[in-house]
Amino acid sequence: MSETAAPAGLPAPTRTENDLALGLLRQPRAVLFGPGQRRQLPRIVADIGRHALVVTDERMAASTEFREIADGLRAAGVAVEVFDRTEPELPRENVMEVAERFRDLPIDVIVGVGGGSCLDLAKVSAVVLANGGDVRDYYGEFLVPGPGVPVVTVPTTGGTGAEVTCISVVFDGERGMKVGVASPYLEATAAVIDPELTLTCPPGLTAATGADALSHLVEAFTGRAKNPSPEELATKLYAGKNVLTDVYARQGLSLLGRSLPAVAADPGDLKARTDTMFASYCAGMAINTAGTAGAHAIQSPIGNLTHTPHGFGVAALLPWVMRYNLPARVPEFAEIARLLGAAEDGAGEQEHARAAVRAVESLLRAVGAPTDLATLGLSPDDFAFVADQAMLATRLTANNPRELTRDAVLEILRHGHAADEDWWGE
Repeated sequence: MSETAAPAGLPAPTRTENDLALGLLRQPRAVLFGPGQRRQLPRIVADIGRHALVVTDERMAASTEFREIADGLRAAGVAVEVFDRTEPELPRENVMEVAERFRDLPIDVIVGVGGGSCLDLAKVSAVVLANGGDVRDYYGEFLVPGPGVPVVTVPTTGGTGAEVTCISVVFDGERGMKVGVASPYLEATAAVIDPELTLTCPPGLTAATGADALSHLVEAFTGRAKNPSPEELATKLYAGKNVLTDVYARQGLSLLGRSLPAVAADPGDLKARTDTMFASYCAGMAINTAGTAGAHAIQSPIGNLTHTPHGFGVAALLPWVMRYNLPARVPEFAEIARLLGAAEDGAGEQEHARAAVRAVESLLRAVGAPTDLATLGLSPDDFAFVADQAMLATRLTANNPRELTRDAVLEILRHGHAADEDWWGE
């Protein structure tokens, strides 16, 4: 581990290495990927249970694809209950409504169909239905006391990776913040990933979720290596960047660099949708143990203030968090440039690292995602509040490759709001 000098008032960029050569993945028992594979759902679900709760939202519930899924389950002898009132950013009230409505029914399998909020609701409802209590009882890491109802996840957006992660993020209105329920017990039994389900995804949602996947891949690949002890592995969800998460991050970045512009140019391009969906899956596999970092820690209070989608919030933050982190992750950033096809022959590693940031900005702009904080409507008057709230997200700030202090967050906010492209975190 080595340290380099930092400007006055900012912490030194600290280089962390995975000295243990650790590899760790948490994942569903089965993953089925490919166009048209949703047609396998009746068999998969019927093998697990006979009374299914299908969790989705109003938009998806009105679709032909959803009706086909529900009818297929019934034809396979599975009784079907439907909850179609999932709201964006998953409010706690949704979880408690599911628990209240379905706790007395013999639900033995839950199918989540939709975007990240639908899948998070399916996962966290499964443990609340099985273990009782209020979802607040499980806020934090490894606090779920036992297995939940088996869950099958069916994503309809290419971005969140929630189909394979063992965390659900809930917005608690009384606390005014998002809180994570993180436990291996939230891991889905099976994930069925069908890119055809993203063909009708609206452009704005495609942009927000694509930006989210990109942020997951960048933060997982450049995050902190922690060299965890056996006790830490048994009590902490995020074990840090490791040799197995890097495999998925590299694959996802290579795919997304090509597929995001192609999807933006032609939303009906199934090949591009498939590559984007696979990149999103790779991102989910990577963050499930590497975790997300600074951009996600800072986005949550910004989202609460500006009421902007999560994906757009992390998009607007990502280039500036990358600039701040660059001094501590030059080799990784240079490799990202190569993976995205942005590394110029003959340029040095430092220039390649900067090229990675510019390439990420180009990808975000290609799908119509914002790349500065003023576009979100964030006021400089709120910078101090955002910085204070970001410091509470210790599960995320601990993953950042460079120490993330309150002053550092303020620095990121100032440069990100001004769109200061001459700033490189130094």
